[in-house]
Amino acid sequence: MKLLRLAVLTLLPLLALPVHAADTAAVNLKQANVVAFIDEMVEQHDFDRAALSEVLGKAQIKQNIIKKISTPAERTLTWGEYRKIFITKERINAGAVFWRENKTMLERIALETDVPVEMLVGIIGVETYFGRITGKDRVIDALSTLAFAYPPRQKFFRNELVQFLILAREEEIDPTVPMGSYAGAMGRPQFMPSSFRAYAVDSTGDGKRDIWENWADVAGSIANYFVAHGWRGDEEVAAQATLGSNWTGAVPKPANTLKITDTIASLSKKGVLFSTDLCADSKGQLLTYENAEGLEHWVGFHNFYVITKYNRSVMYALAVHQLGQHIAAAVQPDAS
Repeated sequence: MKLLRLAVLTLLPLLALPVHAADTAAVNLKQANVVAFIDEMVEQHDFDRAALSEVLGKAQIKQNIIKKISTPAERTLTWGEYRKIFITKERINAGAVFWRENKTMLERIALETDVPVEMLVGIIGVETYFGRITGKDRVIDALSTLAFAYPPRQKFFRNELVQFLILAREEEIDPTVPMGSYAGAMGRPQFMPSSFRAYAVDSTGDGKRDIWENWADVAGSIANYFVAHGWRGDEEVAAQATLGSNWTGAVPKPANTLKITDTIASLSKKGVLFSTDLCADSKGQLLTYENAEGLEHWVGFHNFYVITKYNRSVMYALAVHQLGQHIAAAVQPDAS
């Protein structure tokens, strides 16, 4: 099998936890759910039993992975704390350099897909700091740990392990080599295996979908993901808001998920004050965030909801939007 050269990069110190030998154990091939998994892969996906057993036998169950997925940053940080990780002068400057170095490619993909460059660089900047932080766990270890030793989301990660093994066969990748996040997200766009198979594209015409080293494939795959989830190129993402004098009821509390149940008109009628060019019946939802100064309010529109299909955290979505906007402003003087 052909091996992809994958960079092993260090995760943010804030999110890293030490791994000790006692926290790691080989996958038990005699464990009931592992046996059932191998049976399914052989019977339903035509895998060779001996070869698959050999691969899984090389996988490690890591308690450190379980610890990390049990306490993601979105659940333990306020918006003010979360924002300080991603909206920094250093990351904005790195994004501006990345934009300038890849200007022709990024603008081509934006023109072809209607997904603006600031959204592409916002995603790449938050996900991997423009390729600097792509994860330090082997994907096979992350997915095996969560599929076989993490009951709360066993079904989801079991399916991702299925998708990863099929993906490795399709793309001719040694499944013991790719590195990713503690949740099994891969490459510069941090695609889960199912997302890779569904949305990764070959943007260079070389016959490969390389989200590890080819920036055109990375940007094209992100744009394709957004298009597939309904991105509207001529619409706004979000608008900052305040609660007007006719607002009734309690002040909304911060929540990190989004369900769009309102419209521009219904929000305005409730006393939410914000500015938008969208029509009155366009979907929108009031969002409340906590920062060091107190609460801040935003209205997320349809395209904001699309960002949450990439990651359902509303803190993540606002960080992507704001980082992209800041990078665009840093690059803008070049245009003149």
